[in-house]
Amino acid sequence: MENQTHSLAEKMERYVVRLENREMDWSALAFQAEVDPRYRRAQIRYLGGGGTGKHDDPNVVPADHFTLSTMLLPPGSIGPLHKHHDVEEVFFVLQGHVTVTWEEDGVEIESQIGPRDMIWTPAGMYRGMRNDGDSDALVLVMLGTGRPQLPTYPPGTELEAVRLRRKAEREKAAANS
Repeated sequence: MENQTHSLAEKMERYVVRLENREMDWSALAFQAEVDPRYRRAQIRYLGGGGTGKHDDPNVVPADHFTLSTMLLPPGSIGPLHKHHDVEEVFFVLQGHVTVTWEEDGVEIESQIGPRDMIWTPAGMYRGMRNDGDSDALVLVMLGTGRPQLPTYPPGTELEAVRLRRKAEREKAAANS
């Protein structure tokens, strides 16, 4: 019985993710901040790579059916409008307040959410958020699949042009390898 308990404890420990081992990844969305400095924010991954595509992070638990990370938004920071075609997304505020935006067919609406408030967004809906406060906001982010497709941005925006350029570069590199 002692060996079984020890073995089960080792198995459990592989799935424990501790805050002290997390890193604020400011580079995951750095391409957005190059377009607009207000897009600067950090992803802190726990389960899977989330919507940033960082699925090769050895410091997270691999995801099967959903991802879980936190997003740190400094004051004035914006998570730009984006769409996940394949997956629903949840924002759960841990600290601070954020204004969440939805856009559909040219109609944009907003709702402010604060600590322990949550919003669920269906697949195929443009969503974004911003921190209008004067302190950091920390938002738990869950995506409903283990490896979500990379998001798209509204047509004609600079972020969508960057996304398409990066996609073409990845495809060219894959074809050359």
